[in-house]
Order: sequence, then C-alpha cells, then structure tokens
Amino acid sequence: MTDPQNSSEEFLCLVTGANIGIGFEIARGLATAGARVVLACRDRAKGQAAVDSIAREIQNASLELLIIDLSSQQSIRTAARDFLQNHPALDVLVNNAGVGLPQRQQSVDGIELTFATNVLGYFLLTNLLLDPLRKARAGRIVNVASKFAGGLDLSDVEFERRLYDATAAYKQSKQCNRMLTWALARRLGGSRVTANAMSPGAVDTRLLRTFVPGMKGRTTEEGADTAVWLANSPEIAGVTGRFWFNRKEEPCEFHNPIEEEALWKLCESMTESSAS
Repeated sequence: MTDPQNSSEEFLCLVTGANIGIGFEIARGLATAGARVVLACRDRAKGQAAVDSIAREIQNASLELLIIDLSSQQSIRTAARDFLQNHPALDVLVNNAGVGLPQRQQSVDGIELTFATNVLGYFLLTNLLLDPLRKARAGRIVNVASKFAGGLDLSDVEFERRLYDATAAYKQSKQCNRMLTWALARRLGGSRVTANAMSPGAVDTRLLRTFVPGMKGRTTEEGADTAVWLANSPEIAGVTGRFWFNRKEEPCEFHNPIEEEALWKLCESMTESSAS
C-alpha cells in the first residue's frame, strides 16, 4: 500500500456500489495497491461475482463482501452493525453507490429514491461508521460526487411540489454530496479523519447512458483514479474539505455554511424518522 500511515497493519477500505462501474474499479484499484477491501453491494450474486473477478486477477487479494441496500435505512443499519462486529477500525470509506431514475419512485422508507440512495445513503452510512474511522490512524472519507450538480431545493428535496425530472433529481443529489462533505469536514476538525469529495467525470457507465444516450464517456478506470488516489496517497494526508477532479483541487460553487447546515439537519431528521 502506498500510504505509510498504516504500513505495518492491514489497511482496510470499504467501497459502496463496488460490483459494477466506477465502484468496481475503485475496489480493484485499492486491492491492487495492497488494501483489504470490503465490497459493499446490494445484490449478493453480483457482489460475489465482483469479488471473484478481482481475486482471479490479483493474487492474494484480501476481499470481503458486505450486503447493503443504500436506499434502505434498515439495511444500512444492519450492514453497519455487521461490519462493526468484525472490524473495530476502518481506514477508508468510499461512498460511491448511486442511482439515476427516469420516473419518481419511493424507497422502502417512503422517501424519493434518488435522494434516499444518493444522499441519505451516504449520510447515514458515514455517520454509523465514524467511530471505526476515528479509530484508524488516519481515517479517510471519499465521497463520489460530480460536476453534474446543482438545483437543490431544500424545501422540496423529494420532488413532491416540483415536477419530477431524472436529471434534476440526480444533479440535486450530487450537489448534496458536496455540501454534506463540507459540513462533515467541519465536524471532523481536530480529528485524524478527513473528508473529501471528487468528480469521476462523465464515465461510460449505465448511469451516463441513462442521462445522455449514445455519449461516449471516459473509461471506468479513468473515473476511479482520483478516488483511489484520495484513498491511499500520502500526498494528501491531512487534507480535508476539498473537491477534486483528475487529482487536482477544483473550486466548488456550493460552499455555503448556512445551507450546508440546513441540509445536514434535514438529513438528520430524515434518517432519525425511520430509525425505529
């Protein structure tokens, strides 16, 4: 592993949505670098296929499968509990899993599905795993966001008043990913845990084809590169609260502490409401 912070110990990374696309390449890249990687996937068969694929390619790869549905708060809580039973510390959490849906749907918790998965999924899992991240020598949180972002309406995040539009729902969720990263970085100030957001660019995945049919995007390897770098590079040890693309910091137009805190409180209320 290239990161010296944990050179004598197992370097443990958890990647959500790791069975396909960018998530698979992030998991593969971290395993190639020598990390033990937990592939957090919704579908057991597809997740196991991803584990097997990486294991065939990388000799002595250290891999584990964790079943989690990021749209279900009960599933997130169960998966976090299962993880904590086996791992007291976590070096890297990569929040990657996301959806883009042509029609408005609701999660099992009765929440608009894009927001439930792309925003609350990141938010709840991260908060449930903060303790093991703090127990690592220098925990890192990497949120896969996007340049394709904007349009947040804090009064109508579930498109109950607005006409639902797949592009608008996705862009809103990616704005939220960035804003929650900045709010989290403030809360982690003074600790050894960092939180950064990144854009993979327009990657040739099923998600891109949903929004822009026929567009030829970047390879999944190219899209995953910055996330892998953020997870294990000694260059950015201690760096937090920034937005990255192609391993370079970029300005973020969504920096607004008041709105970030309002969004954080909204996510707290929406996750606590289904806690029972």
